[in-house]
Amino acid sequence: MFWKLTALSASSPVESVLDKENFTLDELLDEEEIIQECKALNTRLINFLRDRAQVEQLLRYIVEEPPEDAESKRAFKFPFIACEVFTCEIDVIFKTLVDEEELMNLLFSFLEPNRPHSALLAGYFSKVVVCLMIRKTVPLMNYVQAHQDVFRQLVDLIGITSIMEVLVRLVGADDHVYPNFIDVMQWLAESNLLEMIVDKLSPSNSPEVHANAAETLSAITRNAPSALANKLSSPSFVARIFGHALEDSHSKSSLVNSLSVCISLLDPKRSAVSSPLFHSFRSQHMYESPIPVNPDTVSAMLPKLGDLLMLLNVSSDEKTLPTTYGELRPPLGKYRLKIVEFIAVLLRSGNEDAEKELVSSGTIQRIIDLFFEYPYNNSLHHHVDSIISSCLESKSDAIVDHLLRECDLIGKFLQTDKHPLLSGDTSKPTVPAAGKSAPRAGNLGHITRISNKLIQLGNSQSRVKACLQEHSEWSEWQTTVLQERNAVENVYRWACGRPTALQDRTRDSDDDDMNDRDYDVAALANNLSQAFRYKIYGNEDAGEDHGTLDRDDEDVYFDDESAEVVISSLRLGDDQGSLFTNSNWFAFQDDRMSNAPVGTSEMEEVNLNGTANGGNSSSDDEVVVGEDDELAGSKDSVDGTSTSNKNLMNGFNGNSGNMNPDGLCPNGWDGVNHQICKSVVQV
Repeated sequence: MFWKLTALSASSPVESVLDKENFTLDELLDEEEIIQECKALNTRLINFLRDRAQVEQLLRYIVEEPPEDAESKRAFKFPFIACEVFTCEIDVIFKTLVDEEELMNLLFSFLEPNRPHSALLAGYFSKVVVCLMIRKTVPLMNYVQAHQDVFRQLVDLIGITSIMEVLVRLVGADDHVYPNFIDVMQWLAESNLLEMIVDKLSPSNSPEVHANAAETLSAITRNAPSALANKLSSPSFVARIFGHALEDSHSKSSLVNSLSVCISLLDPKRSAVSSPLFHSFRSQHMYESPIPVNPDTVSAMLPKLGDLLMLLNVSSDEKTLPTTYGELRPPLGKYRLKIVEFIAVLLRSGNEDAEKELVSSGTIQRIIDLFFEYPYNNSLHHHVDSIISSCLESKSDAIVDHLLRECDLIGKFLQTDKHPLLSGDTSKPTVPAAGKSAPRAGNLGHITRISNKLIQLGNSQSRVKACLQEHSEWSEWQTTVLQERNAVENVYRWACGRPTALQDRTRDSDDDDMNDRDYDVAALANNLSQAFRYKIYGNEDAGEDHGTLDRDDEDVYFDDESAEVVISSLRLGDDQGSLFTNSNWFAFQDDRMSNAPVGTSEMEEVNLNGTANGGNSSSDDEVVVGEDDELAGSKDSVDGTSTSNKNLMNGFNGNSGNMNPDGLCPNGWDGVNHQICKSVVQV
């Protein structure tokens, strides 16, 4: 961002344009720094842009398509810069816009049906309207209420995602921008807005229109309770939604998106997680208590379950989908998966009438069959898992008996586990590839999970326990196969790799703390710092070339090059594992001092500022290092490693009596050497 600083920066090019006698808006929009100047609240620039003529021209760049022979600046740059000027949210510019009805008419003329609506300009229009909703809420809503055709035009263009976002905010899904939210929602509920949006779910519209209409309606349900949400959940509107969903069996897009709206009516938070606008509502709705489902809403859905069950029948579908494990004849399809998801959410509502209807219609039994007919559809298995859990946790004994006895869930589990390979029966939807060995079924993981759920409930519910005891093979399978499988799949018992780090174990010693860490850079740094901190590496004998590691006779050796690479990596790596930030090499507390006196001769190998025991300097911050031969020190003839660093460290591990009162440097180091020592400590 450009900030004007007197005598420290050159004049902005925008100022050069403003200094001209006759300049145009295009000249300003062509300058690269105009947005920075607007954000910096350049008085001369804002006074020019707030003029009605300039605001009108900015709007025309946004809402009018450029001529076919227009230059690229007119087609792309000027509309973008004009939009960015409005999104700077300068109050005086917005005031000029909302105070003039003609300018507002010009802005919303973009929605007129007899003109093109490019996605680029639709995005700019959306950004400007959203900024007006945030900064000038009352004038904007007053204008919309006085021009009700705006909502009709927005609904007609709902297939454009940018227009859909404007509509979502206008219908109150982002209610924090409305000071009189309740009154606005009541006025919208009394209009025919909701009917227009629901009718966009008709099979005659495109899939994009279906998806955006469903997203708008789902946004309304997430904002419940409100007048619009109550109207949408009424039986008449539920029947209207299902009417569009089942109007044409060939329009799968209408069915899928209509069921998405029904799911949002039953569980608003569930639809919020998958919504592209979820970030807009997460903060205000994520931690609220769930809203109970209206029984009338559920009752209006039940008569349509029979029609949905017919769609789950795959026998009449002749489509074929080749896969890596074989063929699907036919594939399950997105719409059948959406029906199963709708049944799962309906069961989770806990409505007794819904449970009775699902049992009597055979819907649950058909869904259980799909679980075994499509053993590699993990999304299907997830929803079936939810359905089974809802049935087992239900207060109704009838639905539990239906699941475990009439559907023979336990018997099918045992049969699948006994013959885990994919069947070669060509009459089934999933057929293994010819010429290859049959793969193992992909639903055994969910079978194991559901079986553990059955055992857990069997310990607390007599009705589940009685059904389990009716199967003679269950007890043996549970004690052998299931327990062994759970033991193998229990990651907390693995003795290698990262899973051991998941356990919150009590460590008995510092050695266990180091041995159990993963060998990455951060862990290596932490281990090294602990080694020096707790005296694992001995340095009692200054003449020894190697430190000892008192850990189960393990030897650790670093040569000069290896140490340099490791230390450089640690300094550039994670701060938490940094060798220099976590270690206490330079923290000279009294409890870490050894009793050996410090030898000053060991420090004389480093010539600091040209003197060993004093000296003057023109600057306390200046550090002058001597010649290379003075830094080289003595070399070890055996391994070629330098002992100067070791001697330096041994020199620091002295007695507290040899330290100055600040506890930083050995006695005899004063003046500039004292400052140098402080600098070393800070490094």
